[in-house]
Amino acid sequence: MSKSKKDTEPPALVKTWSLPAAATFGSTVRAKGILLEIRARLPMAARKALDYTVANLTLSMSEGDEAEFRCACAIVSQALQAIEDLPVIPREIEDVLSISTTERHRWLEDGRLQSAGTRTVKLRGRARQITFHVFDPQLLKDLLDQGTVDEWREHDKAAAAENRRRAAFKAKLTRSLKKGKGTRDASADGEDDTPPLAGWDEFGLDGLLR
Repeated sequence: MSKSKKDTEPPALVKTWSLPAAATFGSTVRAKGILLEIRARLPMAARKALDYTVANLTLSMSEGDEAEFRCACAIVSQALQAIEDLPVIPREIEDVLSISTTERHRWLEDGRLQSAGTRTVKLRGRARQITFHVFDPQLLKDLLDQGTVDEWREHDKAAAAENRRRAAFKAKLTRSLKKGKGTRDASADGEDDTPPLAGWDEFGLDGLLR
């Protein structure tokens, strides 16, 4: 009974930090990414005590954990000092820019979306690791301010239309060549009704075809 009562009691030690919009870009996905990044810096026992609620990070611990609470507060406060410079991971940039995974891969491959390096992490509960590109937060700010993503999409749309036009022309040309070859083969099997060129016999007698 006493244990159940203890579980329902509100935590006695609570501290809240506001996450700046310059760090989250108004994205919940980015905010939760920041939460996970800071949690990873905390001692294992204190990680679940830090949570995200409505643009804020909140650390909550029970009475009697004062030492752990002070240590965790110091870590969180220090991490937040440079939080606006925290590299942006793929799922965050997709949410912030409202782009698809296909667009991210295409623009990264052709150099329009510049990588700030790579990061390797081990999947939880698995032996294998994954490596992915990360991005500079300043790049996101510039792309948002300049409306560059819309320009890239218009460029891609025009390029796709041009590629379709070229493919259609190539297919039409291929069909024409096949049709022309069939006509020549049919003429070779039959008699050639084409009249000889004037002077052709004399041209051959001169030995110029030898």
